[in-house]
Amino acid sequence: MTKFFLVLHVLAAIVAVGPVTVAASMFPPGARRALADPGDQRAAQTLRLLHRICRVYAGLGIAVPVLGLATAMSMGVLGDAWLIASMALTGIAAAVLLALVLPRQEELLEAVESAAGADTTTEVATGAGTTGVGAPIGATDTTTSTGVAANPRATVRLAMFTGIFNLLWATVTILMIVRPGSTTGA
Repeated sequence: MTKFFLVLHVLAAIVAVGPVTVAASMFPPGARRALADPGDQRAAQTLRLLHRICRVYAGLGIAVPVLGLATAMSMGVLGDAWLIASMALTGIAAAVLLALVLPRQEELLEAVESAAGADTTTEVATGAGTTGVGAPIGATDTTTSTGVAANPRATVRLAMFTGIFNLLWATVTILMIVRPGSTTGA
């Protein structure tokens, strides 16, 4: 039964955590591109897709620690330091994803959609292209209405939180492979 749980645990980690780490890493540069060109519908669609991948696979990711606990119980290693450290780091990674990464992705996605809507409105009202040429004097830049687009550091902060999330998962993976102090013959 141990091998069965271990296989499921590893597959769940690959299938659930892998897409989140990749999609979350692709989101900040995609957001920068989308904010730089509010008329680019493809960039906005890409951001929506990346965010959806992060949300859905984060939900599926709950299987990883559940199957990990089942594996640890069947191996009799629940009290080992490497496992306790891995569980703590997994909890921290989940907290970073849920409290810092996903909400900031949502904010940036709203800013991109707001800027795209404002750009379309400006284009229709003024007859101008996406560059805003011909906008009335005194027209305001609506990308600042959310506060996120006005602050280019938002994508940098998101990239930092995403990097922390990815580093935590890499550390957990290393602990799962190396298992320092393990007596189970790793």
